Amino acid sequence: LRFCFLVRPRVRTMRFIADIVNADKMSGRSRKYKIIFSPQKFYACEMVLEEEGVFGDVTCDEWSFYLLPLDEDIISMELPEFFRDYFLEGDHRWINPVARALQLLNSLYGPFGRTYGIGRSAKMSYELWRDLEEESERQQLGGYTDYVTALCSQVVYEGLVDDTFRIKCGSVDFGPEVTSSDKSIKVLLNSQDKVFSQIRNEHFSSVFGFLSQKSRNLQAQYDVSATLAWGAVALSPTARLPCPSQPGHHPLLSLHIGACESIMKKKTKQDFQETIKAEHSLLEGFDIRESTSFIEEHIDRQVSPIESLRLMCLLSITENGLHADPAAPSQSYGPEHLLTFHNLKRMGLLTEQSAGETLTAVESKVSKLVTDRAAGKITDAFSSLARKSNFRAISKKLGLIPRLDGEYDLKMPRDMAYVFGGAYVPLSCKIIEQVLERRGWQGLEEVVRLLNGNDAAPRADSTVEDNPACEAQRVVLAVFLGGCTFSEIAALRFLGKERGCKFIFLTTAITNSARMMEATIEAKA
Repeated sequence: LRFCFLVRPRVRTMRFIADIVNADKMSGRSRKYKIIFSPQKFYACEMVLEEEGVFGDVTCDEWSFYLLPLDEDIISMELPEFFRDYFLEGDHRWINPVARALQLLNSLYGPFGRTYGIGRSAKMSYELWRDLEEESERQQLGGYTDYVTALCSQVVYEGLVDDTFRIKCGSVDFGPEVTSSDKSIKVLLNSQDKVFSQIRNEHFSSVFGFLSQKSRNLQAQYDVSATLAWGAVALSPTARLPCPSQPGHHPLLSLHIGACESIMKKKTKQDFQETIKAEHSLLEGFDIRESTSFIEEHIDRQVSPIESLRLMCLLSITENGLHADPAAPSQSYGPEHLLTFHNLKRMGLLTEQSAGETLTAVESKVSKLVTDRAAGKITDAFSSLARKSNFRAISKKLGLIPRLDGEYDLKMPRDMAYVFGGAYVPLSCKIIEQVLERRGWQGLEEVVRLLNGNDAAPRADSTVEDNPACEAQRVVLAVFLGGCTFSEIAALRFLGKERGCKFIFLTTAITNSARMMEATIEAKA
């Protein structure tokens, strides 16, 4: 009897397999064991097997699986570990799979015409990719980790579905609250679903109206078809009635209507409009005190730690640190989150405005979350924070906050800001737009400096001519290390339509604010 394990190269998985092998040994079972690591094997895993005394009992192999197409323009490496391992732990192990994924794309579709990159992980991936491509021209990977975009609530339909139901590997499980039955249904969400393809990138405010009109149109078509069919039956006994196309017999349309209704119910319960208002205030830099009070209220009401952490991090980044205004509530989420705040500090998601200041209202509440005994340690942790986001300066230079002359038209958007209700253009998308428009980093030197991206430089393939005709038909590969959101994908799809180009997305994983926060919570480790 042979056991075959197809696994990620994780230490805890190796201990689990070792327990199985050792249990078989003690019971006298004779089996063969094979471990297949995907996308690659790590030395640390072999060391664990050796420590557990089973290394000689198993054979190891690799399955170099780097790319999973989720849709016609989205490719994921399904490596959610990348975000925590690299940005929190400083572990570079996943750089190699990224470089090999790029090598695979390069071999399939030929050299990229131009490549631009920003950030240390992008540089490392590019350099390793260049080493793997011994005969290719020098190129550089594009990509940037944009915390603000990931921390904001998503309001495009696909993003809301992900936030509410969790899209995994391009599919989602709709529960009884959506299916109007006692069963759950697993649905594949891609461009093959004609209803979904029409609403996936739309602001949620216009989705339900579209689906309702679609339902009425189908009902009208059904009524006409049924009338004609009954006439045909009267003339010919062999004639058949048409297949009903009304909503109850159009499962995908019914499911999306059910999903919209479920989203509206859940978001209403979660004070979604108030949350959006607070987020927009933070992004625009207005009514900060009111937004801070809203976050404090979240903590006082003991809303989930993930939601409170998300808003605190957004406040910290947009305000370049937390302000001084001491206050202390009596609520507590428990001491197990002490290391979580330390992780947020290390990643630069929580900072303070200047060293030596007293704790802010939010920081004081954070201290209470981890009990008075731990409060001193939290205070010390905040006093050592020095990393700044420069968000306000970057926002001004790139025009991330649109200037409105009236109400923003979400049904006929004029720019990428529609993905956040007209309040904010995703930073990563704006950078890509500017680099494509300027054909490089020229004129963006100050922005690059503020992004701490001084190790980035553009490179061009000398074999590609500057042909405007070819430029109009270009395909742009956008690579996200650490994950990208459906909001960013929707924004770049909009940009592609506006500029006459096609975006292909390669990401280590699809992410959102909840996944980002969960990656920092030590209580789950």
